[in-house]
Amino acid sequence: MTQAKNYDVVLIGGGIMSATLGTLLKELSPNLTIAIFERLDQVALESSNPWNNAGTGHAALCELNYMPNAEDPSKAIQINEQFQLSRQLWSYLVEKKILGDPKTFINSTPHMTYVKGQKDVDYLAKRFETLKNQPLFEGIEFSKDQKQIAKWTPLLIEGRDSNDVIAATRIESGTDVDFGSITNQLIEHLKNVGVEIHTGNEIKNLKKIGNAWTVKHQHGEVSAKFVFVGAGGWALKMLQKSGIKEAKGYGTFPVSGAFLRTSNPELVKQHQAKVYSQAAVGAPPMSVPHLDTRVVDGQTSLLFGPYAGLNFKFLKFGSIFDLPLSVRFANIIPYLSVAVSNLGLIKYLVTEVTKSKKKKFESLQEFVPNANPADWELIVAGQRAQVIKKDAKKGGVLQFGTEVVSSADGSISGLLGASPGASTAVHIMLEVLQKSFPNEFKSWEKDLKTMIPSYGTELNKDAVAAKASLAATAKTLKLKS
Repeated sequence: MTQAKNYDVVLIGGGIMSATLGTLLKELSPNLTIAIFERLDQVALESSNPWNNAGTGHAALCELNYMPNAEDPSKAIQINEQFQLSRQLWSYLVEKKILGDPKTFINSTPHMTYVKGQKDVDYLAKRFETLKNQPLFEGIEFSKDQKQIAKWTPLLIEGRDSNDVIAATRIESGTDVDFGSITNQLIEHLKNVGVEIHTGNEIKNLKKIGNAWTVKHQHGEVSAKFVFVGAGGWALKMLQKSGIKEAKGYGTFPVSGAFLRTSNPELVKQHQAKVYSQAAVGAPPMSVPHLDTRVVDGQTSLLFGPYAGLNFKFLKFGSIFDLPLSVRFANIIPYLSVAVSNLGLIKYLVTEVTKSKKKKFESLQEFVPNANPADWELIVAGQRAQVIKKDAKKGGVLQFGTEVVSSADGSISGLLGASPGASTAVHIMLEVLQKSFPNEFKSWEKDLKTMIPSYGTELNKDAVAAKASLAATAKTLKLKS
C-alpha cells in the first residue's frame, strides 16, 4: 500500500476531459498539486481513442440532429460557438508549444450533409437558407445536382441512379480531429509540469471527510480538495459512490457501436469529407450514418457508421454488470420510464445487433453505391453512455448530449453523456471551473480571455469578429480558412 498523499485536485479518467481540465488549471494556477488516475494501462484508450469515435470537430456544420427545425439555427449556432472555444485553446497551446504540430491532431476536412428523397431534400434546402447568412457558417454551399456533388465527393455518386432525388451541403471550414493525440500530448505536458499520472489504477471509492475527499484506489488512498470525474460511462458509478445528492436520480443508457473502415488509397482519394445524413426512424441521434475522412498517425482512412448496438457496458473495457449495478432506489423510476417510453429505440438497437453483415453493408451502399465488401473491415467503436434523468411529468427522460453534475459545495464534479462532448471539451471544462472554483474564477477571467479570446462573447452576433477568429485559429492550426 502506498502512503496517503494530499492533492489540491484529483482527476479521475485519462481522457480528453481530464487532460483539458488539468491543462487549464495548470495554466491558471501553476502551483496546484494535481494527480490523474486512469484504470487502464494507458491514457486515451476509451472514448478519446481515435478509433472509438468519428473524430468530427462537432460544429453543427453537417450534423442535422442539432437542427431538427430547418428554420431554427439556435442549437447549431450554440454548438459551433462551443467548438470555437476549443479551436482557440488549441491554437493558444500550439503557440505555447504545449501541443505540437497541428497536423498531428487536426486537419481540414470539408463537412457535408447528404439526403435522399424529396422530403429531406426540401428540409436541407430550408436549412441551407437559414444558415447561409450566419457568420459562423459562412461559405456553406448547397446543391441538388449530382454532377456538382460528384465534384465534391465522387464516391457518393459513382454507380448511383441518375434519377435519385438527392441533395448535399458542403462547407470547407470543417475539421477532422484526433482527440487521442490531443489527450496524449496534453498528458505528456502535464507530466512535465509536475502532475502525477497514475495509470493501471482504478478508483474504488470516494468519501467526503471534512473539507477533503478521500479517494480510495487499488493501491491505497489519497485526499483531494477537489475531484473531477471524467471517466466516460463510469462517471455515473463514481458519482454514485461519492454519495452526493445531486447525482441521485441519474442513470445511464449505454449504446455500443461499430464502424466499417477502409485504407484503400484509391477510395480514400475519392472522398475527402465528413458526410452526415439523416438518422433512421427510431435511431438515436448519435447513430446518424456518416462517411468520414479520418487522419490518424499521419495515415488517411475512411470510416462509415456507426452501427449501433445494445449491451450493458458503460465503457468499451467495462463490465456487462455496469448497467444493472447502477440501478438505485432514486433512479429506478427514471430507468423504467425511459425503457417504456423508448421501446422504439430499444427495438431499433436489437434490430441493429441482429443485422447480418450483408444488411450492414447495404447501409454503406446507400452512401457508396459501388462499395466492395473486400475493401472494408468492421471495427468496434467506443461505448456512448447517454444521460437518463428525472422528469417531473414523465418520470424520466433520455437526454442526448452532455451534463455536468456538481455537488452543492463544488468540491466534486462529473461529466455525464456523450456527443458532442470531446469537441466541446473546453466549454464543458469552463463550466466545471465556474462551478467548482467560484472564488478563483473571477481572477482567472483575464488569463482565460488570453487563452480563449471569444470567451464570454457570441461570435455569431459579430460577423467581423467571427471571421477574424476563424482566420486566426485556421492560421495557427494550419487549416483552410
